Amino acid sequence: MDLARLLAESIQGLRREAGLTQTQLARRLGISQPTLNRIESSAHNVKLETLTKLCEALRCDPCDLFRPGSLRLHRPPGRGA
Repeated sequence: MDLARLLAESIQGLRREAGLTQTQLARRLGISQPTLNRIESSAHNVKLETLTKLCEALRCDPCDLFRPGSLRLHRPPGRGA
């Protein structure tokens, strides 16, 4: 299992589900859009600090970032970005 690819796909899916562009999410995280693009293409290693910020910005649990096909399963309905 390629964890980097799984993480990248999860982040991208959660971001799109939240209705955010890469630029909008990057601003929330305090990183550049090109850096987020590299994260979403699994070309950049992510710090734990950034993972924490991602979970806060995307309103997800850390396990959601590594569980394929289970985006927002335990999130209460109607909670948007």
